[in-house]
Amino acid sequence: MRGYARRFVADVTERNRLPLDFSVRSLRVVDFVLDGLRGSGRGRAEVAGPLFGFGAYVGEVLVRRAGAVWVDFDDGQRRFFGQPVGVRMPDGRVWSPLGKVVNRYEAGAEESLQLFYLTLPGRHAARTGDGRAEPEPARSR
Repeated sequence: MRGYARRFVADVTERNRLPLDFSVRSLRVVDFVLDGLRGSGRGRAEVAGPLFGFGAYVGEVLVRRAGAVWVDFDDGQRRFFGQPVGVRMPDGRVWSPLGKVVNRYEAGAEESLQLFYLTLPGRHAARTGDGRAEPEPARSR
């Protein structure tokens, strides 16, 4: 999935100049893009490719910033999440970023991906590429 996420980002950023840099802040960009897809009126099947790509991207943000690792789901997890792969957090919990992106597309803003990350239990502090803690996004008061 890591390679798929990198290729997806290279393709999307080249064509659309989206600031996707695998940072926590970039999840807000993904929320915005999904709002645009949602507003287009296209059905889930019509946008399945981009949804999968953004799911891989969100998963890779969890890997790079929260200490998660990609895992193949077992049969029970595949049935539960409706996806073949997900991430395991440092505390052992598993999540489906692919499914989370589908939920965001279908339900809208209440399924914010940035908020999902910020409230995610079991994550390590976000890190930059050089190992320093990444500053959390500013929160409105």
